[in-house]
Amino acid sequence: MPQSPTSGRPGVLFDVDGTLLDTNYLHVLAWWQGLRDAGHHGVTMAEVHQAIGIASEQLVEKLVGQPSEAAIAAHSERYEKLRDQVVAFDRAADLVSACADRGYSVVLATSGKESDLDWMLPAIGAEDGLAGSATSSDVEQAKPAPDLLVTAMQKNNLDPARTVAVGDTVWDIQSAHDAGVAIIALTCGGISRQQLREAGADQIFDDPADLLDPLGRLPAGQPRPGLRRSSATQPFVPVVAMPSTNCRCPTKNKMIIGMVVITLAVTTISQCHSPPKPY
Repeated sequence: MPQSPTSGRPGVLFDVDGTLLDTNYLHVLAWWQGLRDAGHHGVTMAEVHQAIGIASEQLVEKLVGQPSEAAIAAHSERYEKLRDQVVAFDRAADLVSACADRGYSVVLATSGKESDLDWMLPAIGAEDGLAGSATSSDVEQAKPAPDLLVTAMQKNNLDPARTVAVGDTVWDIQSAHDAGVAIIALTCGGISRQQLREAGADQIFDDPADLLDPLGRLPAGQPRPGLRRSSATQPFVPVVAMPSTNCRCPTKNKMIIGMVVITLAVTTISQCHSPPKPY
């Protein structure tokens, strides 16, 4: 795995499918059809949905227990017919722009191919707010491996201690943990709050609009709000946030992300139960 950068700019790493674009269920249908086209009839749509978010090769092996180039090709063919139905989630472009306006380098980190950016970027509608991207074409192992996020940070000179990932699946959460960055999870991709919480999401929101709401109430450049300790056993969190219960303290620079995250109240703390220090 590539080595993580040790310094750089603050940033936000956005997953695309199911996070900025409402595509997960289109992929579920295309994969279900593609698997059947390739002779794999025993896989349910529910099983496909739980696997969405990992690279195609790993997804097929997870679902049918063996590689199948035929299934991958069939999925691509089926999905191509559905692509004109792709739409962005409400206010997804506003969220990207708001992060950029507040001085954060916004980078897309998608398990899709580099060529997919040709239609993803116009669909999101916020090209001007993006600092860069990383795709499965840039790495040997896509999500849930951490390589994609690490490569995205390296390519765009981002500081992991001041960077947060935003995704919608347990695979995004696993990837972020292993890459050493905090992770905000959205439920708009169809994965339940309970699953995302149990997987270790630092904070959970409904969708881009829900995440943008607290951010939108703060003007660009406004200082971070005060922090408090909610109890003797819970980490410091912004005063408008519900406390996170997923602090694993894997490293000295574990970040707790709160409701005003992308003010970004991405707060680096020396340890989960000691007072936070400003950057």
